[in-house]
Amino acid sequence: MKNVIVLVIICLAGWKAFTYYEQRQQVSRSVTEKVWSPDSGSQPASVNTAFRCDGRTYCSQMTSCEEATYFLKNCPGVKMDGNGDGVPCEKQWCR
Repeated sequence: MKNVIVLVIICLAGWKAFTYYEQRQQVSRSVTEKVWSPDSGSQPASVNTAFRCDGRTYCSQMTSCEEATYFLKNCPGVKMDGNGDGVPCEKQWCR
């Protein structure tokens, strides 16, 4: 019985380590995006972005013009371009 308990504990620890590793890999993959255009004929280039769509929608939730621009171009439902000119947060960040 003691051996079974030790085996279960070892299996749980291994499973926890594996899920932690997988989560770290997903974060790493989401931070580094592959940008490639078939028309360019070049190899894919890595673009490092610290931004991701996380539900924020307003300028008051942003910390820079670059972040607001990323959200406007890539995230659905944002409310950062009141006049529809493609420039977000003109009164706060992108002057």
